[in-house]
Amino acid sequence: MASRRQPPLLDPGTRAPGFRLRRLEGGEATLAEWTARGGVLLVFFKVTCPVCQLTLPFLERLHASGALAICGISQNDAGDTREFNTYFGVTFPTLLDSEDDGFPASNAYGISSVPTMFLVEPEGAIARVMEGWSRMDMEALGAAAGIALFRAEDNVPAWKAG
Repeated sequence: MASRRQPPLLDPGTRAPGFRLRRLEGGEATLAEWTARGGVLLVFFKVTCPVCQLTLPFLERLHASGALAICGISQNDAGDTREFNTYFGVTFPTLLDSEDDGFPASNAYGISSVPTMFLVEPEGAIARVMEGWSRMDMEALGAAAGIALFRAEDNVPAWKAG
């Protein structure tokens, strides 16, 4: 039996592959539409991933600040994704990278674990790649957006693999 080779995770400086995915709330969206408005943080996730469940509510704080566009890319179906977003308070736009379609965006970006995040600059270059949970990476995103992402009562780990 032949093994399926996983494409490598994209590196900073690489041009972000374009995509066209279904929006959770209907219609479609492309990467070009996002980058035309400025930089965007692409967040690949699965609803059953405990590290995603830790990460996305903090990204919601970043989204609420209005300082950085965030686009969630769920590897689950619309129903499960909608339930996840409601439960964890996620309001940033979410796209669906469907298993039925062969996970086209996840494969193009070389995703092998979630959460994996790509900070994409307006001209389409990947500025930063983050896999799993890193308090340092999350603090850097907050600092770049001009907000303190963590509150005194937040008890978060320094690192967790995705």
